[in-house]
Amino acid sequence: MTARYDAVIVGGGHNGLVTAAYLARAGRKVLVLEKREMVGGCAVTEEIWPGCRVSTASYLTSLLQEKVIQDLELEKFGYAVDAKDPAFFSPFPDGRHLFMWQDAQRTHDEIAKFSRKDAERFGEYEAHLEKLALVAESMLLLTPPEFPPHSLSDFADWMKITAKMRGLSKREVVSLVKVFTQSAADFLDDWFESEQVKVTLATDGVIGANGGPRSAGTAYILLHHCMGGLAGKRGLWGFVRGGMGAVSEAIAASARSRGAEIRTQAPVQQILVKDGRVQGVVLESGEEVAANVVASGVDPKITFLKLMDERSLPGDFVAGIRRFRTEGTSCKINLLLNGLPEFTCYPGAPGPHHKATMHICPDMDYVERAWDDAKYGRPSHSPLLEMTVPTMYDPSLAPEGKHIMGIFLQYAPYTLRNGSWDALREPFADRVLEVISGYAPNMKSIVEARQVLTPLDLERRFAITGGNIFHGEMSLDQMFVMRPMAGSARYRMPVKGLYLCGSGAHPGGGVMGAPGHNAAREILKDR
Repeated sequence: MTARYDAVIVGGGHNGLVTAAYLARAGRKVLVLEKREMVGGCAVTEEIWPGCRVSTASYLTSLLQEKVIQDLELEKFGYAVDAKDPAFFSPFPDGRHLFMWQDAQRTHDEIAKFSRKDAERFGEYEAHLEKLALVAESMLLLTPPEFPPHSLSDFADWMKITAKMRGLSKREVVSLVKVFTQSAADFLDDWFESEQVKVTLATDGVIGANGGPRSAGTAYILLHHCMGGLAGKRGLWGFVRGGMGAVSEAIAASARSRGAEIRTQAPVQQILVKDGRVQGVVLESGEEVAANVVASGVDPKITFLKLMDERSLPGDFVAGIRRFRTEGTSCKINLLLNGLPEFTCYPGAPGPHHKATMHICPDMDYVERAWDDAKYGRPSHSPLLEMTVPTMYDPSLAPEGKHIMGIFLQYAPYTLRNGSWDALREPFADRVLEVISGYAPNMKSIVEARQVLTPLDLERRFAITGGNIFHGEMSLDQMFVMRPMAGSARYRMPVKGLYLCGSGAHPGGGVMGAPGHNAAREILKDR
């Protein structure tokens, strides 16, 4: 072996970088090995057209933990965010539209156009959701307790979890239980009567999910997207200056400032194990690197089924990882525009709606039908679309007079019943532009270039199994003490010195840094 380190991090995604930064700050000799030519995983900025810097995959921030931002001094290393305002813009086929703003009164007045009752309840709804989010958020930086519990200390850990609900009323405790099991539609039906208000809020419940708004468990995904915040406002999302790669670069700079070594274009071929303990890694080049600790930031299936000899792992563990569901249904389309979409319901460009997340999802049935297509292996004929224009906040991302638009859409199933994504990719993108043109007739005429990333492309480009943006479904049976599986949710894997630090570990997906933070804490406890 040519070199020895205290810890090797497999994968330079944002979570792997967070783990490396914390270990380096603790004085450990750390090496990060990244397959691609840049760090960041799905949180990257790439120049895919001349002079255009595009957040090719992840595109907004909110969930990045404040503790991680402060501990790693990310603002010192260039991390800066512009909070979206307005937050949402939803056009509807009847010619009406709905804005949601940072200003509560403006949002109240917008909702009142659809329902005065809903407008009056919206403040109560936000306060209720914030209280639930505070409880759930308090568990993001926790190591899950042992499950099933074996000792008195294990039961004590569970009691600490229960204690976090002490400040909740009986109604709020019931609601918290419901939010982990209910559908987003059922949760919102308890609060609102307007279909337009409900569907605008429901989009957060299906982003990245294998399910529609009426699927059980999507209420938690909605809550998950309300846990973070910006500028002191919970649930507010924003654009990172310089694109999402600026998040990863700031974390990498913080890690390097404390001595961490980061190597790109250094794909790992195998995690070495001997006598039940990790020994280091072998790169595809044949180079061997010794380390007492290996932390994997790549997804569980790649980590355990591709980078390891399965004979070094318990048989039931391997079987559980094989059952871990990782197929995605999300597609990302990036566009270079020579103008901005002109919505018939709100003419004018540029306008405040171009600074918002623009939704195409007129009602719950529309979204549910989109999911029905995907459920049976068909790309949605009329998909749910979430469009953003980061150049409205950061014009430096594109040449003068040009704009970048990102379209994140549901639903595009990884496994197709008929055909292949290589054949259907461009026709599907054509259909997406047709859908947008129904609301903004000039859309097709302003597109200069496009990049279409189907789930298959996401898998190929970013090495995420099944193109799942969360490294695995975030359903109740794959969360908290069950992520990636029962008995292995505490970041330590069944081989001594081996840890999981990516989104396949608690608390799951999103650019939050929590799995990387938590894994580093457990590594330092052990060593």
